[in-house]
Amino acid sequence: MRLSRLNGRIRPGLVLVAASGLVALTACGSSSTSSSTSPSASASDTSSASSSASTSTDGTVDFRAAVPGSGAGLKLGLIALGDSAVPFSKLVTDSMKKEAAAAGADLIVCDSALDGAKALACAQSFKTQGVQGYLNFQVDAKVAAAICQQGPQVPVIAIDILQKPCQISFMGASNEHAGQIAGTALGQFFKDNKGCKYDAFVSMEQLAAGAVNDARMGGYRKGFESVCGPITNLKQVDGGGALDSARTKFADVLTSLPNAKTIVVVGINDDSILGSLAAAKTAGRADQLFMSGQGADPSSWCQIKNNPNWVVDTAYFPEKYGQIGIPYLIDAVKGKTIPQLLLVPHQAVTAANISQFYPSAGTGC
Repeated sequence: MRLSRLNGRIRPGLVLVAASGLVALTACGSSSTSSSTSPSASASDTSSASSSASTSTDGTVDFRAAVPGSGAGLKLGLIALGDSAVPFSKLVTDSMKKEAAAAGADLIVCDSALDGAKALACAQSFKTQGVQGYLNFQVDAKVAAAICQQGPQVPVIAIDILQKPCQISFMGASNEHAGQIAGTALGQFFKDNKGCKYDAFVSMEQLAAGAVNDARMGGYRKGFESVCGPITNLKQVDGGGALDSARTKFADVLTSLPNAKTIVVVGINDDSILGSLAAAKTAGRADQLFMSGQGADPSSWCQIKNNPNWVVDTAYFPEKYGQIGIPYLIDAVKGKTIPQLLLVPHQAVTAANISQFYPSAGTGC
């Protein structure tokens, strides 16, 4: 999932929780190099048999449709994040339902509604109902241990938020890779069209995300530099991961760059780029921005498809999360050892290829 806000909706990204409460991020996921977001092995992994699906060395796995009948007779659970408030969560839930139905499994969905106490009640109900394995997308890390203790002692796959100590696997975003593939494509664009010349490189970040922010935005810089060399006039801005705050912060950036004509802008999510673009439009400087975001969800489709200055985005595909979660959970329930990391196979998305992934993108704009 990608990082974003909670005032209205959460975008794809990782949802992290600090000791003081929710840090507004979602999509997303874990970087395999980040100790703060890497899952640990679980004692509930009881079989030496391994899942047959292919995995990469960095934890990325392929989407794979559930095999018809593979879940026959199984009762599975999903603790949803908050489907009524979080569009990303609804996409994930619908995908899980679709794949569970295809597999012939009984999927019990319990929506935590962004509330740790409700998530705990979900886990308790799963135990009462005899759930044999479940996916946990609840938001409050402080209750994760209680959920593990009071829920059924069965395989658990965490979605985008660590659920220790009982998770056997973590599925979510590969943050450094997600940033790097967009950064590389952006660098190639600048090499081909501007000889790698620009006036400033603005990185719209979400510092509260900590290691996730560092991995994703560091990946952006690494990718760009692999094509255009060391970044010059770098400005790292804490835009908060939300459209409104990014717009305010980027207005200040524009004031600090009165003579800039070519500004590279990369964001931890699409909200950050949409906010930056809104500020530039207000200032009459939208044509000076050359942008790249993370998520490629419907909020950004019109820009990706129709704005030539929105150069590239990274897709997270929440509508396909079920093609990871359900097949691997079924494997785990059947006693197979599954990878500890189940990271999304991100794709660089541009105006030229977005219709391959989302045929309706750019229509009705």
